[in-house]
Amino acid sequence: MNSRLKDKIAIITGAGSGIGRASAIALAREGARVALVGRRQDRLEDVARQIGDSALVVAADVSKQDGIDLVVEQTVASFGGLNVLVNNAGVLHIGTVEQITEEQWDETFDVNVRGLWLLSRAVLPHMRKAGGGSIINIASVLGINGARDRASYAPSKGAVVLLTKCMAIDHGPENIRVNAICPSFVETALTAAVIAKAPDPQAVRQERIKVHPIGRLGTPEDMAGLTVYLASDESSWVTGAVFPVDGGYLAV
Repeated sequence: MNSRLKDKIAIITGAGSGIGRASAIALAREGARVALVGRRQDRLEDVARQIGDSALVVAADVSKQDGIDLVVEQTVASFGGLNVLVNNAGVLHIGTVEQITEEQWDETFDVNVRGLWLLSRAVLPHMRKAGGGSIINIASVLGINGARDRASYAPSKGAVVLLTKCMAIDHGPENIRVNAICPSFVETALTAAVIAKAPDPQAVRQERIKVHPIGRLGTPEDMAGLTVYLASDESSWVTGAVFPVDGGYLAV
C-alpha cells in the first residue's frame, strides 16, 4: 500500500464494476478507506474482498434520498468522517428524442444528474467539518460534444459538466474542490451491452476504435489514475476542471 491518500475517506458510487471498481481499488491501494456503493451487493462484496479491511459495502440506490442518507450515515459512522466523493453511478439509454421513452429519460436524469446532486449536497457538511474535500464527477466526452442516438445521455452528462463548474465556484472558498472526468468509450459492462445489441457487434467495436487516435478503446484503469490525483492533495489548486480522458477522441 502507498500513502498518497493516507487518512482519506472516500465514497465511490457504481463501485461494483467498471470505472467505479477500478477507482475504488486504486484509491484503496494509495491508502484511502473506501465506501463501495451500488445496487448489487454481491458485486460490491467481490470488490471489498479484493481491497480488504479498508472497504465498506453499502448497497443503496443513490437516485433516492433514503439511499443517499444511508450511504453517508454508514460511511461517517464506520470511518469517522469524509473527504472524497466519486460520483460514478450512471445509466445509458440509446435513441433519438423520438425513440427515448419518458421512463428512460426520467431514469437517465434521476441517476446521472439528480442522484449526483443529492449525494454531493449530502456530503458537503462532512467535508466542511473535515476542513475541505474533493468531489469527482464522472461525466463523459458526450457532455462536451453531441453524438448520434444519445438524446438523453449526452444532455445528462452536459448537466454534470456545468453542475461541476457551479459547485466548484460555490464551494471553492470552503476548500471543497469539484472536478469532472470525461471518458470516451471505455470497455465496461455498460458499453459491452450497447455493442452487444448491434446487428454486427464486432464491426461496431472496430468503428469505435477507429475514432480514437490512440488506436484502442479505454479501460477502467485509464480513469483510475486521474481519480487518485484529484482525490489527493497533489491537486489542491485544481477545481472546476473538466478532464477528457478519451484516447484523442475530441481531437479528431
